Parts: sequence; structure tokens; C-alpha cells
Amino acid sequence: MDTRQSIHSDHAKTLDTLGLRREFLVERVFVPGELTMTYSHIDRIVFGGIMPTGGTLGFADDLGKAFGVDFFLQRRELGLINIGGAGWADVDGTRYDIAPEEALYVGQGARKVSFGSIDKAKPAKFYYNSAPAHTSYPTRRITLAEASPATLGDAKTANRRTIYKYIVPSVLPTCQLSMGMTKLEEGSLWNTMPCHTHERRMEVYFYFNMDADTAVFHMMGKPDETRHIVIQNEQAVISPSWSIHSGVGTKAYTFIWGMVGENQVFDDMDHLKISELR
Repeated sequence: MDTRQSIHSDHAKTLDTLGLRREFLVERVFVPGELTMTYSHIDRIVFGGIMPTGGTLGFADDLGKAFGVDFFLQRRELGLINIGGAGWADVDGTRYDIAPEEALYVGQGARKVSFGSIDKAKPAKFYYNSAPAHTSYPTRRITLAEASPATLGDAKTANRRTIYKYIVPSVLPTCQLSMGMTKLEEGSLWNTMPCHTHERRMEVYFYFNMDADTAVFHMMGKPDETRHIVIQNEQAVISPSWSIHSGVGTKAYTFIWGMVGENQVFDDMDHLKISELR
């Protein structure tokens, strides 16, 4: 498990390129045959990738020790979205088949959670987020058709995109975790511009569906003193509540967003005018 400490905004603006990447970027989320995990002290989010290529993968029995509990999800909830081939998850003896672009919410208290691929030649790739939880809500699979869609932006401003909200209050109840997937249309390059901050929650972006010779310039930092991190395919970036989070790619891409904090209202954002950015 890779642990990332909280970073004050005044500290962040003193960091060079390597420092920003060390504190906020996760360069390798998916490793064939492994389960990766990053634990951020910012709102205590845990995120990573699960890629079963041989046998079954799952959360180790002794993982709870790192969180001061008996097992990983004893005081946590979890959400995931499959960006690979068809796969499955077994939650305390109940199996959920998860097709590409489908999601799974696992309620707090699930003790035995394991994952596998339907076809090992086309392995599943489960990108997951986990947040502290105070009560247990039912585990549920969410299809792309069941996700709440919203199409925003304009081709003229290169930000035409559709947001699929999988794990939000209008779809199913959770304690605090929200997750979704945003797809940019061909020819559109910008996400979340004009941008915003949200003081009441943090966010992690996971960028994918990118060619090897493309990149996303992810914008971060306080609105009046912005920074950027260059991101390649299947990398994730942590966004504290004080930071903007927006990106422009050299080609269209897709990203998964996950939010953790005290407010689940999707539109609870502090919007910024482009003229306010520095």
C-alpha cells in the first residue's frame, strides 16, 4: 500500500515538477495479476486497480491491521468501475458479473471480497475507490444504462462530454462515496472547464482510453496560482479540496472521477470564471 500524506496549498506551490508528481500522481494503477492500493490522508480515500489475469484476487485478510480494524471494509464502503474485459466480484458468497463499463457498489461490512476475469486473455480491470462509512447500504451492480447521464459542453469550445453518474444519491444510497465516468466526444479535449473547487470534498481523477503517444495536461492548484501535471494512459491524480481539477488532452479521452467528503450534492461546487485563473 502506497500512503500519501495531506499537502497544504502553501506547500504545494513550492514543489517542482517531480515534487508535484510524487505527492499527487499515481503512475501505475493497473498491474497484471495484482491488486494495487493507494491510501491518501485527504479524506481517507483509498483507490487502486484490480486486474485478475490468472487466479482470483482479493483484499488480504490482514489488510485491516493497516486501518485499525479486523478487515478492510469493516468501516468502509467501496465502489468500482470495470474498464477491461468482463469480470466478476464475489461479496461474502454472492457473485456479481460485471461487464465492461459497469460498476459495483459494496456496502460497509463486507468481509470477503474477491475478483476474477471471465476470459483471462481479456482480463477485467476494476478501478476502485473506498471511503470511510458509518452504516451499511446494500451491495449493488450498476449498468451503464442505469447510470444517470448528463451531456455538457460544446464542440466550439472543445469540451463536449457526457458524464455518467454511477454511484450518486439519485441512483443508490451510500455514506459519502460518489463515482462516475466522463467520456469526451471526438475532437473535444477539455474536461471541467470552466473549472471549480469544492471545499466540502476531495476528488481523484483516473484517466484512460488514451493512445500511447497522447497525454493530458491536468490542471491543479489554487485558482490564482495554478500548476499542471502531465498524465499518460491509466494514471490517477489526487485533487485536494482547495485545488482546481481540470485537464486538456492532445486527443479525446475518458476519465473516472471519485469524490469523498461531507456533501454528496453533485452540483455543490465553487465555480470559477476563466478570467479568474492565474
